[in-house]
Amino acid sequence: MRSLTIATHGLKLGVLTAGDAARPGLLLLHGWPQSSQVYDLVIDELGQDHFVLAVDLPAVGLSQGLPPSAEKTALANIVLAGAERAGARSLVVAGFDVGGMISFAAARDHGDRIRGAMVMNTVIPGIEPWEAVLADPRIWHFAFHSIPHLPETLVAGNQRDYFDFFHDALAGNRAALTAAHRAAFAQAYERPESLKAGFDWYRAMPSDAKRNALHKSIETPMQYLRGDADGRSPDDYVAGLRKAGARHVTGAVIQGSGECVPLEAPGDFIDAVRSFCRVLPAAER
Repeated sequence: MRSLTIATHGLKLGVLTAGDAARPGLLLLHGWPQSSQVYDLVIDELGQDHFVLAVDLPAVGLSQGLPPSAEKTALANIVLAGAERAGARSLVVAGFDVGGMISFAAARDHGDRIRGAMVMNTVIPGIEPWEAVLADPRIWHFAFHSIPHLPETLVAGNQRDYFDFFHDALAGNRAALTAAHRAAFAQAYERPESLKAGFDWYRAMPSDAKRNALHKSIETPMQYLRGDADGRSPDDYVAGLRKAGARHVTGAVIQGSGECVPLEAPGDFIDAVRSFCRVLPAAER
């Protein structure tokens, strides 16, 4: 694993990378409130057969500069451009939580630039079961994070405690999120622009929902992957994606894992990525 910085769209993206650029590209996207380091247990192994790029989303961690929009289609365009500038080709995009929303946007709106998309442990704004998930009291933070300015005011200086609440609530295996990882994630959102960027992801979700609710035929192969710790099945999510226009989508479950599959079940995550990539059309040479 090595690190690099990629300039694109007037921003600087911090990236962890492994593997040779001659191999098919694999773009890994973290969620909230993590950073690219959520992939540090899997990146070297996946680099054996991919050119892997785990990106700090714009303004988070080693990435510098607030993006002009937090809409997921705009963020997908930025991270895809960064991967392309690094020399990645035949890209597969995989992300969880907000990163999964961006993976979906890559498939829906930028499908000609990628080979496939893995959407993990998330609900897609505007796509069933979006409304049902929003009504779940366990998802209270979506509304709180959408309030202008207030979340930054209350969370600044308390990132570690605040983030630990979510890590513990959403994990199937809390011990897998080590003290070192938790400290790294809190540090990734220390800067005011980093906190704002994270909360802006939620503030943009109504706009994301309006876009995604417009039916569109999505030809990009897609897999919806979910850890089973919260008891939710992938079935409703897969059905929603199909209804929204995804023509080639499958579902899968990671046993005994919560939201942070790359940390909680790294071996199963690696196997899932490789299995998905094997069924895709052959990578360009």
